[in-house]
Formats: sequence, C-alpha cells, structure tokens
Amino acid sequence: MRSKISILYSWFVRSFTYFLPNLPPLMRFRGFLYSLFMDSVGKDFQVHSSVLIVNLSGISIGNNVYIGPNTVIISDNMYIGNEVLIGPNCVLVSQNHTKINQSFRFGPSDKGCIVIEENCWISSHCTISKDSKLPKGSVLGANSFLNKKFEVANAFYCGVPAVYKSKYE
Repeated sequence: MRSKISILYSWFVRSFTYFLPNLPPLMRFRGFLYSLFMDSVGKDFQVHSSVLIVNLSGISIGNNVYIGPNTVIISDNMYIGNEVLIGPNCVLVSQNHTKINQSFRFGPSDKGCIVIEENCWISSHCTISKDSKLPKGSVLGANSFLNKKFEVANAFYCGVPAVYKSKYE
C-alpha cells in the first residue's frame, strides 16, 4: 500500500512543482518534497523539474546530490551516495521484464538493486539497470549502459555495456 501511495505522491510533487524555475533553492524544495516518502535523504538534494521518479519508497540518497533534466527513475531499491551528479536524460531502472507464455507483457518483474557510491558522475544519456554498482569516485561516460557491479574506485566506465577504461586520480 505504501508503494502505491508513494507513486501517487511522486506524481503530485512533479505536477505541483513542474512549473517552478530550476533555481537551486527551488530544486532543493522539490528534493525536500520527494524526500518525505524516501527511505533516507541527506542535505542539499536537488531535483530538476522534468525528472520523473515513479516510486519513492526504497530509495536512499546522500548529501549534495543533483538529478538532471529528463532523468527517469523507476526503482524500489536504490542507493545513491554523497556528492553524486546525474546528468540529463538518464534512466535508472532496478527491475526487468520476464517472459511468460512467450510474452514479456505479462511476466512478473525481476527486481534488483542499484548502488551508486559517493562522488560519482553519471554523464548524460546513460542507462543503469538492476543489480548494478558504480564504485566510489567513478565516472560513467555519456551514452553508456551500466548493467553489472564494478569494484575499481576512481575509474572511468563507458560503452554499451559499460566496461572499465582507466583509473584516474
């Protein structure tokens, strides 16, 4: 029941604040409204007006997190660490379709978890799927698809699917 109320509340917040300008104090206000149904949220959570968050329950967010324009989050199990920057037009989905009777339409959801550790930057047009992990201090290059757990911190990952490219300091 909480999940259904969370979905309705998320729609309400987006509809109510969509026309507010994207100035930092107003994006913080939008983040505050979203945080009321999230598991935990740190300070300075900024959300652009065109972000679509489908389900707020099960999401934990650290301090100083920014979610850029046109990002879509469909999740009920996600952790985003401190000082994470999510660029425009990203998709974060912690569930996948399954097949039943040769059709993906009516199969049950295969749910997983997304972990984005602190100090990460997710460039524009990235997709992150279930059971993925972006390690501390890493960058996910533009137009990349993250679909597994990586462990090397302070690294650059890119591609479809994303692969380790280099370590930087």
